[in-house]
Amino acid sequence: MFTGLIETVGSVQHCVAKGGDYSLRIGCERSFMSDVALGDSIAVNGVCLTVTEFGSDWFNADVSLETVLHTCIKEWGRGHRVNLEKALMLSSRLGGHIVTGHVDAVGKVISRKPDGRSIQLTIAAPEQLERYLAAKGSVTVNGVSLTVNNISGCEFALNIVPHTSQETTLDTLKPGDKVHLEVDILARYMEQLMRAPAEDSESDGRESKLNKQFLAHHGFLKP
Repeated sequence: MFTGLIETVGSVQHCVAKGGDYSLRIGCERSFMSDVALGDSIAVNGVCLTVTEFGSDWFNADVSLETVLHTCIKEWGRGHRVNLEKALMLSSRLGGHIVTGHVDAVGKVISRKPDGRSIQLTIAAPEQLERYLAAKGSVTVNGVSLTVNNISGCEFALNIVPHTSQETTLDTLKPGDKVHLEVDILARYMEQLMRAPAEDSESDGRESKLNKQFLAHHGFLKP
């Protein structure tokens, strides 16, 4: 589990196909690797990967075919910059939001424009993710926890403040670039909860109080 608050930016040293899988080596700061152990989870541009080998300023990870098919990893070349975050500790502050590191889909940057000292990005998400996005809700883009400013269909706008630009790779994004998207896991659980009571009510004859009207009234959904 992660928070979406990036610890450092690393770079791809090699990304090699091995059968249907890929072998990935990421170079990074020595300070980032100071407490890394074999088998640890590290989010690389939002993708949760397991450390299989490491040195003082690098680590290796194997990428399964399933992950390759749902991410941009196979397009990474040597020198490609990536956002890095180690798994959340129970003693850590949850400054972002709950991030699993399981990428839901690949989106595309539609526009980039200045907004004061910040940058406003508009990203197009696949249609199946639209129902999980909400204005002022959370979304993860390349591993970074961000707040959705507004939504128009499958497109959503984000404001990238100067600190986030400086500490992540988001400052280099331009129209046409692909990005990893992970929606808020709470939205997925809410969807599942809304399905379950409906099924239960059919079996015992009771009507569930958890429905779209209830959620809209309490601010969980747009009226």
